[in-house]
Amino acid sequence: MAHAAPIFVFTVTAVIELILLVFALVIEGISLVHAITQRGDAFSAIGTLPKGGWIAILAICMVLTLLFGFGPTSLFGLIGIAAALIYLLDVRPGLRDLHDGKGFW
Repeated sequence: MAHAAPIFVFTVTAVIELILLVFALVIEGISLVHAITQRGDAFSAIGTLPKGGWIAILAICMVLTLLFGFGPTSLFGLIGIAAALIYLLDVRPGLRDLHDGKGFW
């Protein structure tokens, strides 16, 4: 009975890491597709990196997370998640406000 616990723990850990890896790849993919579909001059209008810079950062992070898929808790996975979340939580609202013309409120 004592040998059943470590096997179960490894299975649960593997499933959790797979779920986190899929989550990381989805977040990175969404941010990459959004960056590709935006106008290039809008990035400089909101005072952030240019469009090519964001696309390069997000694509490299996604490839590194996919190739070196030691899980999203690895260094590459954490950097990729951080870059994607910075884009989605900082740059995307600025682009949306610039496009809508309604401002922040």
